[in-house]
Amino acid sequence: MYKSPGQEKILPSVVKAIGSTPVVELARLTEKLHGKIVAKLDYLNPGFSKKDRIALQMIEDAEKDGSLKPGQTVVELTSGNTGTGLAIVCGVKGYPFVAVMSRGNSMERARMMSALGAEVVLVDQLPQSKPGQVSGGDLKLVEQEAQRLVKERGAFRADQFNLKSNARAHYLHTGPELIKQCDGNIDAFADFLGTGGSFAGCSAAFKEFNPQIKCYVVEPAGAAAVAGEKITHPGHRIQGGGYIMPDLPLLRKDHIDGFLTVSDNTAVEISRRLAREEGIFAGFSSGANVAAALNLLSTDFKGKTIAVIICDSGLKYLSTDLWP
Repeated sequence: MYKSPGQEKILPSVVKAIGSTPVVELARLTEKLHGKIVAKLDYLNPGFSKKDRIALQMIEDAEKDGSLKPGQTVVELTSGNTGTGLAIVCGVKGYPFVAVMSRGNSMERARMMSALGAEVVLVDQLPQSKPGQVSGGDLKLVEQEAQRLVKERGAFRADQFNLKSNARAHYLHTGPELIKQCDGNIDAFADFLGTGGSFAGCSAAFKEFNPQIKCYVVEPAGAAAVAGEKITHPGHRIQGGGYIMPDLPLLRKDHIDGFLTVSDNTAVEISRRLAREEGIFAGFSSGANVAAALNLLSTDFKGKTIAVIICDSGLKYLSTDLWP
């Protein structure tokens, strides 16, 4: 049985509880299929998402290289998950943290970050945008505000779209954990793109371990910019990604073996099935990941094992139409 390093001892702080999350087989969702889906439950991190990992890596790397000074303010744009992770890490380590977020993201996230001690700056969406549907244009407005605050406060920018620490967290930890927990028995990996960090880091670890592991990018149907498709649905509902950014700096194109798209309705349906049938209460992007894995098992990977990440908790979407 796989055990996290901290399960049998007292930890010095909650940041030491980040990572080493369990992996489970989604046996009920796949009972009519030939093959396995193994899901890494990163919603069990302290901030209820995989982004806790990158928050810790970005801050600790910046401390080591001197780009983050004692007591300096940290600023980052967020859909809520990276901000929650940074609020936890910065709170424990003593750095003021400012989270800059679009009003289009679910308000549970803003309230959670505020409760964890962050200053939350909410940025209005574009006039044509809808709550719950954060577009690339909305994200540009958030980026402008983040840049302004960094300059105004002399802050360190925990830039999750550009800092290599993002992918490094998954290369050093998430990917190797999955390999160890699955005894190396992974045939493919499917991952929904936000910053591209978890795909970049995990795919690098997988390819290094076994170049035959196939790694698939997952994007919203109608908003598959990295795949090079025509954008017809920029206002998709899958929060935390699909920002219609064709060039994500952290991605390595040679690690991408294929592209998969998932519709809003399918992501919602599979998220709800995860809750009802597997007892996994997760968000939109987790549903998208599992939907993509189900597609792979039904086509080119019959009889194989597909790995996915359960990115965040369904608790962060109670105010949305994910939960009727």
